[in-house]
Amino acid sequence: MKNRRDFLRHTLGLSASFAAVPRLFAASHERGTGMDTKDLSHATEPSSGLIVSTETPDVPQLPWRTDGGIKEFHLVAEPVKQEIVPGRVIDLWGYNGSAPGPTIQVNQGDRVRVIVDNHLPEATSMHWHGFEVPVEMDGSPGSSQAPIPPGGRFVYEFTLHQEGTYFYHSHMAMQEMMGMIGAFIMHPKEPYRPRVDRDFAIILQEYAILPNITVPNSMNMEFNWVTLNGRAAPATTPLIVRHGERVRIRLINLGMDHHPIHLHGHQFVVTGTEGGRQPESTWGPGNTLLVGVAQSRDIEFVANNPGDWMLHCHLPHHMMNQMSSNVGPLTRRSGMPAGLDMERGMGMLRQGSATSEENGPSLGRGMGVGSTFEQSLSNSPLKTKSTMQHEDMPAIQHQGMQTGEPAVSKDASSVPGFPQDAFMEGPMMAMDQMVDKPENFGLRPGWSGFMAGMMTFVRVLPQEKYDQVVELQRKRERNKPRNMNMPGMEHKHE
Repeated sequence: MKNRRDFLRHTLGLSASFAAVPRLFAASHERGTGMDTKDLSHATEPSSGLIVSTETPDVPQLPWRTDGGIKEFHLVAEPVKQEIVPGRVIDLWGYNGSAPGPTIQVNQGDRVRVIVDNHLPEATSMHWHGFEVPVEMDGSPGSSQAPIPPGGRFVYEFTLHQEGTYFYHSHMAMQEMMGMIGAFIMHPKEPYRPRVDRDFAIILQEYAILPNITVPNSMNMEFNWVTLNGRAAPATTPLIVRHGERVRIRLINLGMDHHPIHLHGHQFVVTGTEGGRQPESTWGPGNTLLVGVAQSRDIEFVANNPGDWMLHCHLPHHMMNQMSSNVGPLTRRSGMPAGLDMERGMGMLRQGSATSEENGPSLGRGMGVGSTFEQSLSNSPLKTKSTMQHEDMPAIQHQGMQTGEPAVSKDASSVPGFPQDAFMEGPMMAMDQMVDKPENFGLRPGWSGFMAGMMTFVRVLPQEKYDQVVELQRKRERNKPRNMNMPGMEHKHE
């Protein structure tokens, strides 16, 4: 299984996409408009009147082959292991070794065939979200088709007359919560106006995974890992743009939470939804957009403000990782018992009034006798019944983690409410070396200590710095194996 999974991951990753790209938008070329797809690892040089390909950082592109004028894609629904941050490998379900699954890009008017093989231990189906297709191709099990059994196959085929940002996903509800979604981009026959120089897609997801557990609880409502394209910050890959370029970001949300996505340093306009392009008369400036569950939203802006700008969900709990229930009382108690039994954790009182100290907020969610007893819990450098340890805590290095002295005042322990971040961010959590990649070149040292959860950067770079990052990306691609193309999926230059 491992060899097969590794083969598929390489085959259907970026290296395979290079082989598929040259003819991917051939139909547009024949109609007199084309897409510039010289290199999917970074944006291509802008050319007047051309449509640029969509980049999905950290997610591969899905190659295809032609069969009688039909573009044929192959998706395998299967369990995957994915490292969402350094050292945190979780068990998800996805497609072709990835969660989210690989991105599909087609042209408006294309005839498409998607072969779906089910390598899951249970039945599945594939829904094409927002597609106007014949009902027998809709992928609703029990109504439009029989579920695809384990080891089974279903072939979907339809003509696409729409354009915009769409997505595919399993129509088994809990399978969605295990990661089964992918972007499906339908490029228009005629380029949008105004044209963009860079085009990105980002899929928003969330998982409930307790400490020391690798499998998400798909029934849980307390999500503690939130991701962009299958990665949690600081492992997310920044969006690299050149100063002055016009940028489109396609945001796709399939989870249980709505996400207010905020961009620093720029105003943007919403130009599209999961229903396609919006009339320009509906565009209005903003810098925060609520992307609801099962929605996609396209935003566009001119990158006219140089710098490394955050792009993130603005829900406070989504700006951090590992937000899970505490198992015992916090080390700084002040009439706020935590880690008690499940009833009090849910606000069901056993004695006293709702405002009494003994019934302060409990963070426990445990069950059974053991959860009714208060137990010592150390949160990072804090010690039970002790003062802050920052005075004698030297900076240390541990497996790429750069930890330094915490920035707290001498009397921090006497301030009600301290600590709120439990040192889950800041210098104590920097891991620049562990997440090193070309797209992070030139970021301020220690940047990773302040990035967590559903966060990434839009890096608006001057020409010289942009060229340096692009050259590093090219070196990375040259070092990747080039002999892993899947038979029958190669595309020759004509």
